[in-house]
Amino acid sequence: MRRTDRLFDLIQILRDGRLHRATDIAERLEVSVRTVWRDMATLMASGLPIEGERGVGYILRAPITLPPLMLTGQEMEALRLGVRLVAEGADPGLAKAARSLGGKIGSVSPAPQGEGTDDLFVYTGTEAKRAAPYLPQIRAAIRAKERLTISYIDPRGVESHRDIRPLQLEFWGRVWTLAAWCEARRDFRSFRVDRLLALTPTGETFPDEPGRNLAAWRALYAAEAAPEGE
Repeated sequence: MRRTDRLFDLIQILRDGRLHRATDIAERLEVSVRTVWRDMATLMASGLPIEGERGVGYILRAPITLPPLMLTGQEMEALRLGVRLVAEGADPGLAKAARSLGGKIGSVSPAPQGEGTDDLFVYTGTEAKRAAPYLPQIRAAIRAKERLTISYIDPRGVESHRDIRPLQLEFWGRVWTLAAWCEARRDFRSFRVDRLLALTPTGETFPDEPGRNLAAWRALYAAEAAPEGE
């Protein structure tokens, strides 16, 4: 049995959440106890929530919610594209995670087909690259419910300065947009992040106020997208 297959089987054994002795696992997988010890050390070092030690046993303390997946060719390409966009267009923490995920995908999947598709992280979207420096601060402000002051240039080239309540980031395959409540307009606005000229955290938090929060934005969006009745 290949080691990757054996590690996969070990995870499946531990998924029941019960304590498993190394001797029982070794008998089930038809390997030595020392092999089980080494494999468990590898899984624990990878970050899986496994607890245990030699002579006691091993247990998975938190569920692993991703089941084994069989992906079609198009699904694999969609996954590669998603990882590529995050690696190039998101904040440094997510970019690092995306590159790590890309390495794992590449190690267990066939090479992509077609000329010029061997580099998982080639992405040249200029809009996403212009937006990238602002994304970490925006994501942090959304989590903290912190007001932002922005300088923005609209499609006509007119510059404006706004105090906003950032609510949600959205990515449309090429362009990042920020849904926000605009304090000056006293209404919801959607800003293209690549058109920001400056962004400053204010240090001031805002309440989850009905009519001005994310739920209200989503309700408005749903109403506008709904077909008209007869």
